[in-house]
Amino acid sequence: MGASTSTLSADAKDALARDIPQASHCRAALRAGLGLYGAATGSSTFRTQRPAIARLFWSLLGERKTHAIRKMSTPRLRRTPMYEIDVAGAEPSHPRPSARCDRRMELRAAFLACGSLAEPARGYHLELVPPSPAAATRLAALLRADGHAPHIAMRKGRDLIYFKDIDAIVGVLSAIGAYAAVLHLEDVRALKETKNRIHRLVNTEAANVDRAASAAAAQRASIALVADAYGLRKLSPVLREAAELRLRHPTDTLAELGARCRPPVRKSTLNGRIAAVVRLARRLGAAPAIAGAPDRTR
Repeated sequence: MGASTSTLSADAKDALARDIPQASHCRAALRAGLGLYGAATGSSTFRTQRPAIARLFWSLLGERKTHAIRKMSTPRLRRTPMYEIDVAGAEPSHPRPSARCDRRMELRAAFLACGSLAEPARGYHLELVPPSPAAATRLAALLRADGHAPHIAMRKGRDLIYFKDIDAIVGVLSAIGAYAAVLHLEDVRALKETKNRIHRLVNTEAANVDRAASAAAAQRASIALVADAYGLRKLSPVLREAAELRLRHPTDTLAELGARCRPPVRKSTLNGRIAAVVRLARRLGAAPAIAGAPDRTR
């Protein structure tokens, strides 16, 4: 059950509690569902922490009213009051509704009486804790009949029906008419996806910068080896130009270095020239005796 503070779950319940269906059979299904999921097995007392839900159930009772809404203190629940309504008797058992609208009214009642919706910042989570195993079995069957696939678990000896997938949660909330909550979840999802996409792009760009910096450092080290062991003046003019540009502009990209050539060359061309110098450095490092041999790489 939701707390009295303003949360996504509480706001969704309050909005649904103000949305009273027009058709009498839908109101009957909603009333029956609230009685089924909002009271302990065999009890004739409906309980909720939301005053709007208490007023909704009270308005739907009609001739079943026996007493006014009672406000009970519950110190163990952070002083959040509990609202109770006694009815003439426990809601009689009735078959699962066959009409889609009635089925969804009972699903709405289950969410109002025993459901909760987590704040998206904590992760997507919609759960319902029916008051009895029979109510849990009935609720799971209703969800499946409406096209939803709930997860079922046990918590402290009670059946727990829950959804963790955002699309499944949106589907259930849409079915029961909680459209404001759906819009909020979709806004959060869009924001999260945008942030994740930005993070991926930033990480990719950072990785590219790191790779480029590492490659440029390796190129400068190779050029320095060639300069010491062979001499840049012995290189062909285009290779010497590429090597000297890399040494003078260590942070430039290959495209920027290519633009500095005379005449300018494409990135791929400059990359090939620097690669030739790197290959020469590898040969010089592996066999220093050939340091005086002429370079024939172009």
